Amino acid sequence: MKKLVLSRKIFPDGHACFPGYCSMKKEQVINCQFSVWYPIFKKHTIKSVVLPLPQNVIDYLLDDGTLVVSGSDHNTQPIHTNNSDSDAEEDIQWSDDETTTTVTAPEFPEFNSKVLEVINALGGRAFPKLNWSAPRDANWIALNSSLQCQSLSDIFLLFKSSDFITHDLTQPFLQCSDQDSPDPVINYELVLRKWSELIPGGEFRCFVKENKLIAISQRDFTQYYHHILKQEEQISQAIQEFFLQHIQYNFLDEDFVFDVYRDSEGKVWLIDLNPFGEVTDALLFSWDELTSGGGIAQRQQDSPAFRRKANRKNLTTKRMRALHSDTGAISLIYDNVCIK
Repeated sequence: MKKLVLSRKIFPDGHACFPGYCSMKKEQVINCQFSVWYPIFKKHTIKSVVLPLPQNVIDYLLDDGTLVVSGSDHNTQPIHTNNSDSDAEEDIQWSDDETTTTVTAPEFPEFNSKVLEVINALGGRAFPKLNWSAPRDANWIALNSSLQCQSLSDIFLLFKSSDFITHDLTQPFLQCSDQDSPDPVINYELVLRKWSELIPGGEFRCFVKENKLIAISQRDFTQYYHHILKQEEQISQAIQEFFLQHIQYNFLDEDFVFDVYRDSEGKVWLIDLNPFGEVTDALLFSWDELTSGGGIAQRQQDSPAFRRKANRKNLTTKRMRALHSDTGAISLIYDNVCIK
């Protein structure tokens, strides 16, 4: 069976969990499952449908065998092997016959019908994810380099290529501090969200501690967006109002992270909820800052800290460098980040 092997300090997206800052509990992970928070905030997010994931589908997704995609009309992939090469005839006796091996993908007709029915009801295109994660690390394998799916085969191709999905299925509680407690029972689900064309510059990640919004980060930290520079105060104010009116005290935990999208008309939409811990990328912040001993958590200001990319210089390799001293302390160097 396929199993993602991760160190206690490394996460699926590559960022590190520093010793002393892993305080996330298993209950927090459970509470951030899509099917838990979606009914609470249904009016303020994208239309979605949740389907139970059959065990045979889970087994298929975890199968380490050849990547064959099922769920479509074309469920066989012929593999041709021509053994007529004469370069080594003196050493090896080759067969003169061409052999064909056909690999047949497993079929899930009932589940496939349900998925197609939901996708059609959502307008013919859907964004897929599991209880927590979307296969964002696998968009490279799709023909259009997109997570847009129109069939079960599209979904399987992304899911079987994604470490994020494997992490959900095999080690969702790996980074929790209460490892001695029994793992909660998980009912795995396929989440299909109505496809929406979201501009990356409109997405923001928000950090909540003790039911107080303490920080907001530009979601796509690799790009400079001039409109964020021009509208920073309006964006921050809109997100704060959205939080106060719809999110604060309505979620099951008092420490959590939520992602929002601010559209062209200034309306804010909830996109996702994540645990308040190192399994969630802190983007332009660090978990050292965001936890109780950090500077952001100790701020006395009423407004949250807001960070964006400050100029057009590429931030991919110069985002934040965490430097470990001999004592294990963490210092941070911010390159091209606007810090307030």
